[in-house]
Amino acid sequence: MGQRRLRVAVSVAVAFLFVSITLSYAVRRGRAADDDKYDVVIANGRVMDPESGLDAVRNVGIGGGKIRAISAIPLQGKTIIDAKGLVVAPGFIDLHEHGQEAKNYQFQAHDGVTTSLELEAGTADVAGWYAKREEKSLINFGVSIGHIPVRMKVMHDPGTFLPTGDAAHRAATPEELAEISADMEKGFREGAVAEGMGVNYTAAATHWEILEMFKIAARHGASVHVHLRYAGLGEPATGLAALEEVLAAAAATGAPLHVVHVTSMGLKFTPELIAMVEGAQRHGLDVTTECYPYTAGSTALESAIFDPGWQENMGITYKDVQWAETGERLTAETFETYRKKGGIVVIHSIPEDAARTAVANPIVMIASDGMPITGSKVHPRGQGTFSRVLGHYVREEKALDLMTALRKMTLMPAQRLEKRAPIFKDKGRIRVGADADITVFDAARVIDKATYEEPLQYSAGIQFVFVSGVEVLKDGQFVESVFPGRAARAPISQ
Repeated sequence: MGQRRLRVAVSVAVAFLFVSITLSYAVRRGRAADDDKYDVVIANGRVMDPESGLDAVRNVGIGGGKIRAISAIPLQGKTIIDAKGLVVAPGFIDLHEHGQEAKNYQFQAHDGVTTSLELEAGTADVAGWYAKREEKSLINFGVSIGHIPVRMKVMHDPGTFLPTGDAAHRAATPEELAEISADMEKGFREGAVAEGMGVNYTAAATHWEILEMFKIAARHGASVHVHLRYAGLGEPATGLAALEEVLAAAAATGAPLHVVHVTSMGLKFTPELIAMVEGAQRHGLDVTTECYPYTAGSTALESAIFDPGWQENMGITYKDVQWAETGERLTAETFETYRKKGGIVVIHSIPEDAARTAVANPIVMIASDGMPITGSKVHPRGQGTFSRVLGHYVREEKALDLMTALRKMTLMPAQRLEKRAPIFKDKGRIRVGADADITVFDAARVIDKATYEEPLQYSAGIQFVFVSGVEVLKDGQFVESVFPGRAARAPISQ
């Protein structure tokens, strides 16, 4: 009888254990199923990640604004997007975009941009600039503390976007320089991503003033994004001499240096400027550069760039300058008329060989230098830069391979900024834990549509764009009434 009771007890215990294990497995399996249910799954796409080198068909799971899974096997999601035949890449990061308004953001999203940054000109009011865009932006946004606008503020310059008075044409007094320095410091405490500087537009700023600005940036671990002092073809006012000035400032202070639009600074000497940057890198300087894929620049006609001597400096004449508002090429008479009026011009001065050399070089990042859209005419670079690189220079010209192009648009810009602004450590990558800022495009079809004659045209072939996991572009169409853009900002300090 005792043995029988023991056998019954053992049987009951085993049955209980089996039921417990079965229930536990079912619960775990149910949880796993829930865990696999992502907000969005981008399925069957060619995932390309410049950081890891991944280039394979994968499924990407998105949840809570982050990339949660990258899998060779199917994933479950509330929304499934079939990306078969499409490239799934990190969202493009534009280091240099002056148009920081809703209309610009729409064009940039159609060009694959998920983070738009105004780092050359910057702002004099960092806190106010960010506050204006919080919870109102289609894509991510960020800004530098700008030497140009701060100098204009301190010196009471009458210009709007660029200086036309004392800030362009007069050296700062010791008192003014002290005030400029204090404002720059304040901007960094308010979370400026970088320091912006346009020495060509503040031509009267002394070498010492420039050095002082580099010292401030160095104290905050910030890169200085510089429009060089010269863009000329004749010594001593060449881009080579101008690059020497800021390389010396970077070496003397330890501030990281980023040279903007190297082609419009170097012109036919662009290969030599790039070689100087490469040499500086090899010898330990933290220096980088960028370009846009066009043979024309753009700026304000009333700026100091067009002070007497501009034709000789740039090797062009009136017919090479185009009044953006009408598209007309200028004459001596219309030049004087429009210079007094003030407005944007397109400058046809960059040799095609220079543009191709810069786009193809693996150390040169891609950045648009896009302009604010105030009418129907503007340089096309703000609307088509990234698609032009992918379509024209990668697919048609075969000037560089696709992974190299993506690296120059995503990972490299993120790495340029991540020491000062750690938020960028989770951008420019397709990896688990990174921000779900993702661009999905058709490599066989992507191309810019914006032209000098008809610049306000969306790029083709960019099919889906996600910002913090939210679709802002779906099947190539703009998604209305979503504002997932977040501040790309350095830590705020007191």
